[in-house]
Amino acid sequence: MASTADEAPAVQNEKVDAIKPFPADVPAVHNTENDATGKVFSIDDMDLPKGYFRTVHFWGSMFAIGMSLMCGVAGFSFIAPLLSIVNNDIGPSDDINWVALTYTLTGAVGLMIVGRLTDIFGRRWFFIVGSALALLGSIVCAVAPNIPAMIAGETLIGLGSSAQLSFVFAVGELVPMRYRVLANSYCYLWLILPNGFGPVIGYAFEYESNAGWRGSFYLLTAMNAVCTGAWYLFYHPPTFAMKHGSGAVMAYIRDFDYVGTLMATLGLLLFLMGLSWGGGMYEWKSAHVIATVVVGFLLLVAFFVWEIYVPLKEPLLPVHLLKNRDWLVCILMWSIGASVYYAFAVIWPDMVSALYADQHDIMWSGWAAGVVGSGITAGEILAGFAKKRIHWVIRVVFFSGAALLACMATCTPDTPTRAIVLLLLGTTFIGANECLTSTCASICITDQREIGTALGIGGSSRSFVSTLCGTVYTVVLANRLATTIPSQVPAALIAAGLPASETEAFITAYGSGGATAASANGVVPGLNETILAVGVHAYKVASSDAYRTVFYSTIAFSGIGILLSFFVPDVDKMLTGEVAITLRPKENAEDVVPRSKLEEDAHV
Repeated sequence: MASTADEAPAVQNEKVDAIKPFPADVPAVHNTENDATGKVFSIDDMDLPKGYFRTVHFWGSMFAIGMSLMCGVAGFSFIAPLLSIVNNDIGPSDDINWVALTYTLTGAVGLMIVGRLTDIFGRRWFFIVGSALALLGSIVCAVAPNIPAMIAGETLIGLGSSAQLSFVFAVGELVPMRYRVLANSYCYLWLILPNGFGPVIGYAFEYESNAGWRGSFYLLTAMNAVCTGAWYLFYHPPTFAMKHGSGAVMAYIRDFDYVGTLMATLGLLLFLMGLSWGGGMYEWKSAHVIATVVVGFLLLVAFFVWEIYVPLKEPLLPVHLLKNRDWLVCILMWSIGASVYYAFAVIWPDMVSALYADQHDIMWSGWAAGVVGSGITAGEILAGFAKKRIHWVIRVVFFSGAALLACMATCTPDTPTRAIVLLLLGTTFIGANECLTSTCASICITDQREIGTALGIGGSSRSFVSTLCGTVYTVVLANRLATTIPSQVPAALIAAGLPASETEAFITAYGSGGATAASANGVVPGLNETILAVGVHAYKVASSDAYRTVFYSTIAFSGIGILLSFFVPDVDKMLTGEVAITLRPKENAEDVVPRSKLEEDAHV
């Protein structure tokens, strides 16, 4: 727990002979309850050197963190709207879905591992290597001659994003506790480009330039190059030697929880892969889906049993975190908030295409598809102005966002403006919840040296819950479309004069290629312009009824979030001037704490 201002002098007078953190005249306290965390580097902002927050290393690190977040999100948002175009260009391949799947899976699994490893071994080189991997992946995708090469490139980008998306703890530990919400809000400013304009950028490269879809990766390559350089030049947090002593590295490597890491990695990969396959690449009842989901689930159960009951020196998941109710509630609120808007991130682009796209040009569809990302980003930025009673702010924004998104069920094919306004406002509120709950999760942990572990687990939990809920939404939509279209469209077509024997041909053609495919010569012989207009409208109404069911289904998840919001902790008293770590361009001898010294202190 962060020390309050009146407690600070007592803490500083304890163990005055301890090895000193930066600056050298401020004593530190060693806490060896969990040896993996190593030396304490926290300091009150009043004790920092004058002008510390104006140094090139501080602002260079802030630039690297923001740029890294932008690159991590852009690694997929730039190309996501163009996957079908990519497949037509360098395919076709039935494996095109793996371009998206590999990015999602590697990022979800990597967040937890990166958080824990960087807590133990230091963050600097993990972040440098992560950006370098994303840079390499961008180059591979930019020159990819086929879909397997694209998959390989997105795998590298996804691995890199595990470090690039770890911004919450990277920025949180650099600033005083009372400014963490504002610091996170600053980071979200960097998402304006990939979240708000990602689809537009993708469409612009494809339709308004000679570079085509590869232009997105040319831009991403340049961004990742700048990001990698910024990490290397400016970011110098405490190293492993500063944390534990340079001679202890082999001991920490030996004691690391490899079994738990393997079970968690395979469990998450298989479970999320099975959910992503179901209803798309394979039928839900197929052996591919059932086997991966079941085996993945059993491995995750085994992982928790292993972490709880096996005595581990350096577990991947410290059990005491699970006993911290405040942290757990914040993580669940963070995850459920993401799952509520995930429905719209997945469903909305399809809804735009099915209900509204033929009324506007292609660039309008690109702008409309970016509404979800724009709203989320706007909320994340605006949340930075919350300074007090944050727990009440979370309750208000979550309820407001959930209510507005549920109101999307009132939208029809004739109300695109209403849909965009409701969606923009709803996702803005949910975005605020995202910023506030993730920040609160970083504040209410009892040991700030575990901030990477705590928020890495939170990031993986967010991906897990979002994928699980996203699967529910897509299954609900598919089942409803299979009911509403056959029950509504044929009747409307027959009433308009189309022979009953030709209604199935119309539904098949329109579903695969829209009005252009349905009206092609010979596809539906009895079709004329009047019948076509009736059929298109009926198909849109039937689709709208299916989407309405999805929006109703979000109420189940948002209801859980509303109940949990009443248990969100009041962190106002923890918003102190404590800074978890300071940047150290040079490693001084007095910064090194041998592992033996830590072990001796544990027995004092």
